[in-house]
Amino acid sequence: MARLEHIKQRLNNWAMWRARRDNHGLGFASRNMLANWMASAGEVSRYSRESVIPVLGLEAEETDEAVEALRLGYGHLHVTLMCVYIKDLGVAGTARHMRRSPATIYAYLDQADRWIDAWLQAKREAKDAQLQRVSTRL
Repeated sequence: MARLEHIKQRLNNWAMWRARRDNHGLGFASRNMLANWMASAGEVSRYSRESVIPVLGLEAEETDEAVEALRLGYGHLHVTLMCVYIKDLGVAGTARHMRRSPATIYAYLDQADRWIDAWLQAKREAKDAQLQRVSTRL
């Protein structure tokens, strides 16, 4: 099966947000003094991790919550996402790390996309139901 493109994009954005958060940027873009000095001098670092794509913090936090929910019961999908997106091992590296075939890793990515999509949909439906209950009380 083909991966869900909108979930794949969310995971890419989540990985950028997570890299910033793990580098003590709290999910927001951060730069060190050398990078600021190079930018002011007109030099661009090829090692810059700054994103051209805007990363929405709330969406990334929600995606992070969904990925963490995979730990319990779907640990293999959680490990796959962490290896591919956070450790940046790619499919081949993840296959070696997990001792699986690349085809299995692609299947895991597809399963993770569908699970996250269903998790996000269930969260939206629960939120809508809660809003409905509140509005009927008023």
